[in-house]
Amino acid sequence: MKAPARPIRCAIYTRKSTEEGLEQDYNSLHAQRDACAAYILSQAGEGWTLLPEVYDDGGFSGGNMERPALKRLMAEIEADRIDVVVVYKVDRLTRALTDFSRIVDVLDKARASFVSVTQAFNTTTSMGRLTLNVLLSFAQFEREVTGERIRDKIAASKKLGMWMGGGVPLGYDPDGRTLAINPAEAETVCGIYRRYLELGSVHLLCRELADQSVLSKRTVSKTGVVRGGVPIERGAVFHILRNRIYIGEIPHNGAHYPGQHPAIINRDLFDAVQAKLGEKQRRPRAKGQPRRPHTGAPLTGLIYDSAGNRMSPVSCSRKSGATYRYYVSTAIQSGAPDKAGACPRVSAPIAEQAVSEHPQSLE
Repeated sequence: MKAPARPIRCAIYTRKSTEEGLEQDYNSLHAQRDACAAYILSQAGEGWTLLPEVYDDGGFSGGNMERPALKRLMAEIEADRIDVVVVYKVDRLTRALTDFSRIVDVLDKARASFVSVTQAFNTTTSMGRLTLNVLLSFAQFEREVTGERIRDKIAASKKLGMWMGGGVPLGYDPDGRTLAINPAEAETVCGIYRRYLELGSVHLLCRELADQSVLSKRTVSKTGVVRGGVPIERGAVFHILRNRIYIGEIPHNGAHYPGQHPAIINRDLFDAVQAKLGEKQRRPRAKGQPRRPHTGAPLTGLIYDSAGNRMSPVSCSRKSGATYRYYVSTAIQSGAPDKAGACPRVSAPIAEQAVSEHPQSLE
């Protein structure tokens, strides 16, 4: 009597690059899984059994291994809980040769293998591995060509002034391939531009926006992920003040094209803000002028204000050429002066001299 076949534990892995259609009752992942399950059933005489765990990566690219289901699958293989990985096509597993080599190494160490139900490969032979490498080379080539085609399409569309997605700027709402003005947010953007010209300081502007409880653009993705809706920080204010979308332009790779969306800020106000921002930048060293000696900031990371905030080195230059150095509380730099200690700014030379005379104060 023939001995029963040794049970071969099989896991099905499915993947789809985009989230389009995943909300349907029967989508691409289901179709892949059904085909793989039917193949495993056809091998039942050889002892193949389907494990109940589901390894689905919907909306993940095959160009890398940063996929949650794939990571779980690799962990189970390394733990010797899976004998065979079944996929619909090899490119569902990966589209990159380097990643394929890593996956095969994991399979070899665990004495496991994988099967593609629509492509006959035997990875135990050198010819089978060569065939797979050739196939994956074409898969990777296809992915790279597709990426180039998409980038070219985005560049051509932006030259026509179309908005091609991404983070929606404060003051606008998405409207197909363009943007529509959000009246309430647009008023906030105009106020930010006007107040910056009046204050001349992004730090003061951030503090004022925080006092008025002004929040960043809040968006909700199709999967329910909420972004934004938080206080506007210093970097975001700089981005708003320099964003040419607000004057009706579409930026792309350093160039700017007339957009199909309406402008929120007029050109004169935008130019005035750019001039004010330019004044705040460090003046370039004149040709032939000797470089100022760099004294450094030896107390960086060692000095804190009375509220426990780290103090960072800051320097400013005068028209006379003199440079003044300070250690300033990070609470001040982040636009939250109310959280700073009793002495939020100290002269760097004085603090450094005091420490050099009393080094035990650092112990």
